[in-house]
Amino acid sequence: MTKVITYGTYDLLHRGHIRLLERAKALGDYLIVGITADTFDQARGKINVQQSLIERIEAVRATGIADEIIVEEYEGQKIDDIKRYGVDIFTVGSDWKGKFDYLQEYCKVVYLERTTGVSSTDIRAEKGELRIGIVGESRIINKFEKESHYVNGVIISGIYSEDYSSLTSELKAMARETATYQELLDKSDAVYIISQPTKHYQQVKEALLKGKHVLCESPIALQESQLDELRGIASEKGLVLSDGIKTAYSTAYNRMLLLVKSGVIGTPVSVDAVCTSLSDLEGRDPKHLTHKWNSICAWGPTALLPILQILGTEYSTFQIASQLLKEDFDAFTKVTFVYPHAVASIKVGVGVKSEGELTVSGTKGYVYVPAPWWKTDYFEIRYENPADNRRYYYQLDGEGIRYEIVSFLKAIQTGKDFTYIETKHSDAIVRVIEAFYQHQFIEL
Repeated sequence: MTKVITYGTYDLLHRGHIRLLERAKALGDYLIVGITADTFDQARGKINVQQSLIERIEAVRATGIADEIIVEEYEGQKIDDIKRYGVDIFTVGSDWKGKFDYLQEYCKVVYLERTTGVSSTDIRAEKGELRIGIVGESRIINKFEKESHYVNGVIISGIYSEDYSSLTSELKAMARETATYQELLDKSDAVYIISQPTKHYQQVKEALLKGKHVLCESPIALQESQLDELRGIASEKGLVLSDGIKTAYSTAYNRMLLLVKSGVIGTPVSVDAVCTSLSDLEGRDPKHLTHKWNSICAWGPTALLPILQILGTEYSTFQIASQLLKEDFDAFTKVTFVYPHAVASIKVGVGVKSEGELTVSGTKGYVYVPAPWWKTDYFEIRYENPADNRRYYYQLDGEGIRYEIVSFLKAIQTGKDFTYIETKHSDAIVRVIEAFYQHQFIEL
């Protein structure tokens, strides 16, 4: 019996996939189909996969062509599979020609011509390009534009900024072409807002009223009532309003959350998060603060996220202590929370430097995420006995921004919520920030 093996993502299974599978099957008597796992696809930079692994497996199984289906989860697995299953022929599409010649040491390698004129990428594109306009003044605009190129079906339609000195020369030219915010809205289907937080409410509202989807760097608003109003408009018009915190889309961060919730450190009793960055502040002279984010807005949402996602939003009390450079501009802020059975704290600063680490303490052990934890690819679970400690590594591409864009796009395309930040967490973030702006803090 001649065994044949082939691999693929098989996202949005189409006639090209089916024809390739049929031709692979015709090479022998028994066809094994390897379907790439979500995490393996992400590691290869293939992030805009529309269907889950289970959906893709079921689609291939439904064709009746595969005799056996396996999951590809790691680099180098093809050699292991060829040996394990006694494979005689390895085959893939001709667009990979030469890539897998190294497998000839283990079996025959055949490259099949692909069906022309059809691909999953084309199918995704047929759903329509999403034109995203960028609003604001931040170096992150450069990153966002760069990361958007990794997402099929997304194009940057323009940039509106009151200060584009930090942009690349190419993006500066793009910004100069858009004189007003209304101009940007007219040529966009959606907007990414990273302007001054005091402008978020009005800019988000204008975009929603014009029928545009919105991804807004957190916080979306500075008052809960404003956030409720914006959500009401989005719901009425069938639009996506998404809270932007790129850390939420980091693979390592999400794996850490799942492990904590699975009980590996017992019951969490404390979460402490630190986020600081002196580069965000050009000296301490208030006249340089015009386009700078204060500490509570620049870092508060990120630092609050693990607390709210691990311990929940039902805290008993919280207290804010801040050092101000001028009214409403804090160089440093500490917020402490008391829960019925836990405590938590954040330290955030653009004028004070500290070790940017995250620690989650539990009744059996603790999680330690080293600086900068908000874009980590590594964390440790530590116990009383060091021999039991475990280290975890996960690749981080684009600081999570590309996955944030993918989730935003999928939410628009499907009408389902694909964001990683729940409404209750956004509410709690705004609640803390609103307290700061109402001067409910101890001044240091």
